[in-house]
Amino acid sequence: MPMAADEIAALIRAGIPDAEVEITDLAGDGDHYAAKVTAASFAGMPPVRQHQAVYAALGGRMGGVLHALQLTTAVPK
Repeated sequence: MPMAADEIAALIRAGIPDAEVEITDLAGDGDHYAAKVTAASFAGMPPVRQHQAVYAALGGRMGGVLHALQLTTAVPK
C-alpha cells in the first residue's frame, strides 16, 4: 500500500522538528517521491548523515511501505 505525500512529510517533521519539507510525487502513483528537506539541525553534518537522519525519521518504512524516495537535503542559507 503506497504512502501519501502528507504522511511522508509529517513523519519527517516529527523526526526532524526544524525541517522544511517539500514532497513531489514523481510518477503520480503514490509510490515514487522526491523529498527536499532543509533543516538548521543539519549544519555541520555531511550529506550522508543528513540522509540517514531523514531515513531514521521514516522509521524503517523506506524500501517497504515507501518504495522510492529521491532525497535532497540542505541547510538553510
